[in-house]
Amino acid sequence: MASATEHPTETPVTPEMPGPARRPGTTRTVRASRAWLWALPPVALLSLVFLYPLALVVQQSFQPDSGGTSLEPYADVFASAAFREALWTTVWLALASTAGCLVLGFVLALVIAFVPFPGARAVSKFIDVFLSFPSFLITLALLFVYGSVGMANGLWTDLTGAAEGPFQFLTTPWGVVLAEITFFTPFVVRPLLAAFSHLDTAQLEAASSLGARAPRIIGRVILPEALPALAAGGSLVLVLCLNEFGIVLFTGAKGVTTLPTLVYAKAILESDYPGACVVAVVNVLISVGLYALYRVVSRRAGA
Repeated sequence: MASATEHPTETPVTPEMPGPARRPGTTRTVRASRAWLWALPPVALLSLVFLYPLALVVQQSFQPDSGGTSLEPYADVFASAAFREALWTTVWLALASTAGCLVLGFVLALVIAFVPFPGARAVSKFIDVFLSFPSFLITLALLFVYGSVGMANGLWTDLTGAAEGPFQFLTTPWGVVLAEITFFTPFVVRPLLAAFSHLDTAQLEAASSLGARAPRIIGRVILPEALPALAAGGSLVLVLCLNEFGIVLFTGAKGVTTLPTLVYAKAILESDYPGACVVAVVNVLISVGLYALYRVVSRRAGA
């Protein structure tokens, strides 16, 4: 018999052999490769849906109707007076509309943020809803009010007995500017309200206690804080105005041809597909350049 004091036999433990240590850099490389694998399907889908049609447009712009591949479509389009006029019209309409949006948007944002009145919160919410409206809807509303047979002209002819009303500006370039200002101003108001919400009210109270009046407070305290938001909103509006097609089409402005409407005219009315692709490429290049500027300004505004 075994002795009671005898200890049980202990099983020797074999130490594990250390395996090869994985370097942190290797782990990061594996994770990055897996992330790329997950990103490939959506990137491929986006390339098929967006980049492939754009590549076809660029390819078509180098293929004249006579055949082959050359710069002849670009030479023909750049030499035409219609393209130069459309480019100038697009630029000045976009600049005028952007300037109007900045002024009107700044005033509206000041009133909503700093002037207490009933329904201020409802107006702010309506601006968010307004951003979802299609541009042609706003243009149709303006046509109902200021069109040749709209409400304003109808009321005028009923009261005076005149053959036509005085409001005929909607079919001019200034009608396009009014429609674009009406539609795109909320794109300036929204970032301004966000910027004003972070403004230190103690600065306003200190300036007011020192005797500064409202114009001085706006110029010295509020405007410097609003400049990044104004720049971001203005850059976005400029890009959108350069590419606007529905407003110009629905206003029926006489003699107003922008780059988007010129693309439509060349492709649909003239069947000049290489020329239409050339104008489209120019429009895309301008838009991408301005969008890059908008991103830079937005990052600085966020910082």
